Amino acid sequence: MALIETKKLVKIYDVGDEGIHALEDVSITIQKGEFVAIMGPSGSGKSTFMNIIGCLDQPTAGEYLLEGQGISGLSRDELAAIRNRQIGFVFQGFNLLSRTSALENVELPLLYNHVPAKERKRKSITALKMLGLEGREQHHPNQLSGGQQQRVAIARALVNKAPVLMADEPTGNLDTKTSIEIMELLVQLNRDSGTTIILVTHEPDIATFSKRIIRFVDGHVISDEKVKK
Repeated sequence: MALIETKKLVKIYDVGDEGIHALEDVSITIQKGEFVAIMGPSGSGKSTFMNIIGCLDQPTAGEYLLEGQGISGLSRDELAAIRNRQIGFVFQGFNLLSRTSALENVELPLLYNHVPAKERKRKSITALKMLGLEGREQHHPNQLSGGQQQRVAIARALVNKAPVLMADEPTGNLDTKTSIEIMELLVQLNRDSGTTIILVTHEPDIATFSKRIIRFVDGHVISDEKVKK
């Protein structure tokens, strides 16, 4: 069974009296343990596709299966429960709470899952240590470098042991050296833990860290190729 399967996905946004087709008949299969990069110019549909498979949005038509479960048509609460249990998100802007420590930021998904305080702390410390942030647990975001903030965000995405990590332009706010460090970290996570990683990027150099690149143009998939190492 595929981890992610879309069948003829269509997404139409109503803009005034006009319907804008963001996705048109998109059928893609992603297996457990893959590292896939989604590429395309602005307006190509790549972010819309990410939002749908990340259970942040619903398609206008077509079918989306996550681990064999039909997602299309679920309620907001049902989608939120799936996101919290099965999908971790990492964004370009880190999305950390500025007035809380690294440890407290990582604890958030566990708090939403009503994990007891002692267990939350233990799991979050372990996640931060795995991301090379031992000793930074009590630092606030403004006390951390951009790369360290992104590591906190990745630790938060992984602390629930979600099988899928979705990263939307995760290196967009980072310098070249730090971007490479973050991508090497994602490669290691994919290799060592089997976490499925789906990466949205417009940077060809960043996409080559993945194992497969899917390119979108005008809402259509124009290529789907394995990365030659």
